[in-house]
Amino acid sequence: MANLVTIQTETTNLIESWLEWLKALGGRSDKTINAYRSDVTKFIKFLAKHYESNISPKELKTIEMIDMRAWLAYERTKGLTSRSVSRKLSAIKGFFLWFSEKEGFDPSGVLAIRSPRYKSRLPRPVEKETAKNLIATVESQNELNWVSARDGAILTLLYCCGLRISEALSLTQSDYPLPAILRITGKNNKERLIPVLKVAREAVDNYVKLCPFNIRKNGPIFIGVHGGALNPRIIQKVTEQARRQLGLDKTVTPHAMRHSFASHLLEAGGDLRAIQDLLGHSSLSTTQNYTAVNQERLMNVYKNAHPKA
Repeated sequence: MANLVTIQTETTNLIESWLEWLKALGGRSDKTINAYRSDVTKFIKFLAKHYESNISPKELKTIEMIDMRAWLAYERTKGLTSRSVSRKLSAIKGFFLWFSEKEGFDPSGVLAIRSPRYKSRLPRPVEKETAKNLIATVESQNELNWVSARDGAILTLLYCCGLRISEALSLTQSDYPLPAILRITGKNNKERLIPVLKVAREAVDNYVKLCPFNIRKNGPIFIGVHGGALNPRIIQKVTEQARRQLGLDKTVTPHAMRHSFASHLLEAGGDLRAIQDLLGHSSLSTTQNYTAVNQERLMNVYKNAHPKA
């Protein structure tokens, strides 16, 4: 049975045809495409083990709900979260929807299976003063002044502009000096315009002046200690270190700074749709999570402060 986990070339080519079709439509990153390839390939390998067959495209047309339930049960034994299983199932359904439209068969055995339920994790922003203290602590951590300035500038961009780490690290020489309005290409190649506060521009200017390396043409603004591209894990590590120094909760991460950007804008009366545009969310429901967070925090304050609570 262990020898029957290969996939027929015809089936592999079918998966690649689907992925090429997705690429032609645009809006999906290489990382997403690779994840889809992995999810669908592993699903078909499961079927190959399950049926002791190498699974041809013809056999894929006969997949029933009982097969999908067996796959779900198998995924649960691996200890994956419901969110992870739902993501995999979404890729599999997308493939079968495309395949069924291409070949003209009924894919209801696959499409009718429901995703596992999971509770959406709400973003956990940090307080305004905490965000300032975190940046200040990061700026004093490294013996190399330019490295401390670099790390502080990146966290400042995450907090002041709502950038993802990947977006901050993708800034190049062509983006410098940072303008008052910055054009960012985010997830799914979605572009958005973001105001850049003076404090963020100054933080980046300070880093560039201290940096001992010349920023190469079209090279990244933020670079590592050896002059190469900066690994995002470095920023995660320095944030973890600063968090421990300040005695903060483990939920205080670089990504939490982006959440704080949105949450603090909402607290100040920001428009939800405008914040959606600033964050680059495709769906307003994603941005609405921040409303839930603010309501939860407001209720906690109310319960602690109200004399009748």
